[in-house]
Amino acid sequence: MFSGIIQDVGKIVSINKSDNFIRVGIQSNIKDYKIGSSICCSGICLTVTSITNKNIFTVDVSPETLKKTNANSWMKGMTVNIENSLRLGDEISGHFVFGHIDEIGRLKSIKEVSNCWLIKIQISQNLKKFMVQKGSVSLNGVSLTINKILGGVIELMLIPHTYKNTTFSNLKQNDLINIEVDMLARYSLAR
Repeated sequence: MFSGIIQDVGKIVSINKSDNFIRVGIQSNIKDYKIGSSICCSGICLTVTSITNKNIFTVDVSPETLKKTNANSWMKGMTVNIENSLRLGDEISGHFVFGHIDEIGRLKSIKEVSNCWLIKIQISQNLKKFMVQKGSVSLNGVSLTINKILGGVIELMLIPHTYKNTTFSNLKQNDLINIEVDMLARYSLAR
């Protein structure tokens, strides 16, 4: 489990593909993980499978994860949001993020407004029932608050710190975004 508070922006340094499976090497300044640790990579809960002495760890991405996330579009040189899994006693500054992506959304727009950035994400009707104004959502692993829901679009505002310290500063229109709904919303509506 994670909190959606990004600890580093890692860089993809290698991708090895074979029949709907990829092994990804990511360079990161985070050091307190070990082989077998869960690590959140742009919202996806993955397992550290190896570590090198150059701050590079590898993760394996399964066919199911490739179908449900934007990992299928990852390329060497791209950046990904990184967060270590929570430990007992850690502060939860965001919200509970599990790293289980519900859907891929599409970035409709991102523009600066009063030193902040207004982002609009296209979502499906199926996901809309889990979205609520002022509720939480995880976008590429970042815990954010929904400002508005307009039809099939959610609007959110990024403060300068979030914009500069996540991959949002690299995004452009039509990029694919990993979306995980707030688990409290999911389970309250599942009854």
